[in-house]
Amino acid sequence: MSRALAFSKRVIKEMLRDPLSYIFCLGFPLIMLIIMTLVDRSIPDKGPTVFRIANLTPGVAVFGQMFVMLFTSLTVSTDRSGAFLTRLYATPMTSRDFTLGYILPMLAIAFLQSVITFASGFVISLIIGSAMNIGGMLLCLAVLLPSSLIFISLGFIFGTLFNEKSSPGLCSIIISLGSFLGCIWYDAEASGGVMLTICKCLPFYYCTKAARSANALDLTAQGFLIPLLIVIACAALLISLASMLFCKRMKS
Repeated sequence: MSRALAFSKRVIKEMLRDPLSYIFCLGFPLIMLIIMTLVDRSIPDKGPTVFRIANLTPGVAVFGQMFVMLFTSLTVSTDRSGAFLTRLYATPMTSRDFTLGYILPMLAIAFLQSVITFASGFVISLIIGSAMNIGGMLLCLAVLLPSSLIFISLGFIFGTLFNEKSSPGLCSIIISLGSFLGCIWYDAEASGGVMLTICKCLPFYYCTKAARSANALDLTAQGFLIPLLIVIACAALLISLASMLFCKRMKS
């Protein structure tokens, strides 16, 4: 575990050196939060929408995790392209150490990103006169941890399988599909039909649904417990797959 923690510190330092990480991991989600709030204020009052601050903030938090996926893939693929990891393969570090060394700092960054997003959302809610529930916000922050592991694991897998030129492009596809099929910017349940069926086949939908239900303290089985269990199961599966693929790449 000490080797994994030492490697985690190095990964964090590499992230902090890149100014783009601040822009995409922290700045861009906050910009989307403000823009979509302005959009919601211009929509006539026709009942709850995904742009209401209580629904928008959890959705933007999930959206921000997708950029952590991007930087995970960039970090892993860039390390693989140089001689850095090749030298480390000769050390006593195991694939488990490498996996934890990459995932732990990204998980910390994803959590910090969620805290900043919810703090901003809470301030906006006070300004527009629609205060958010603090208990729901704290529960949502906990629920967002397994969903962040899904995106971090996907980034780890892409960084392991592809080089630094290909992995960002694949992550961009996931960001586009995930934000749409994750129902961040529209209500698939209201539209129903084939699109809702497609959304339910992917974990992104359940990440958003569990986060929004937690923030609203809607702790029913269908609205919260089942989506959360699906997210946890997907996170465990993807972490195992990422570790296995990295181990095979190390041996090769």
